[in-house]
Amino acid sequence: MKINIEKEIIEELAKQILVCARTAPKAKGEDDLVLGIVEEHEKELLAQEMEKIAERGETFKFFKRDAENVRNSEAIILIALDFKKPLGLNCGACGFNCETILKQKKLDLDFDGPVCALKLLDLGIAIGSAVYKAKDLCIDNRVMYSIGVAAKRLKLIPGQIVIGIPLSVKGKNIFFDRKF
Repeated sequence: MKINIEKEIIEELAKQILVCARTAPKAKGEDDLVLGIVEEHEKELLAQEMEKIAERGETFKFFKRDAENVRNSEAIILIALDFKKPLGLNCGACGFNCETILKQKKLDLDFDGPVCALKLLDLGIAIGSAVYKAKDLCIDNRVMYSIGVAAKRLKLIPGQIVIGIPLSVKGKNIFFDRKF
């Protein structure tokens, strides 16, 4: 008899979650998202990078707390926006027009902006679809900026904006009453 086998299927369920992110609606049907699953050997590297970022100061101490969630998660998915060309709508939401946005100087920050605001909406909708599917599968999860920053610094996935979603299958939700 196999006992407590739910963790054996987490990667397959993570793939289902990414299918939901991929098929989420995109502006003008143009898909600039890159999706991935962090491999087991990358989890500790990710957690260590998050702990380094936590050393920036008081504002970033949540990175250390989130690093423990990474270590205790059964799987982590990454959803990134790899913005290469604007939609051509000149909506102005990014603060520029479609002819000039790619010419803007990139700042050396956690994410590389500016990016098309409509593409950011696509990213948000994909994240929402992913976490909805995770919850539908009864998998505890949390959307984490901190994981994305560390994954981007480690170059685990291409993109200007990266968000991480850790997945957990335990008797208690590890993301619920987290402490600093």
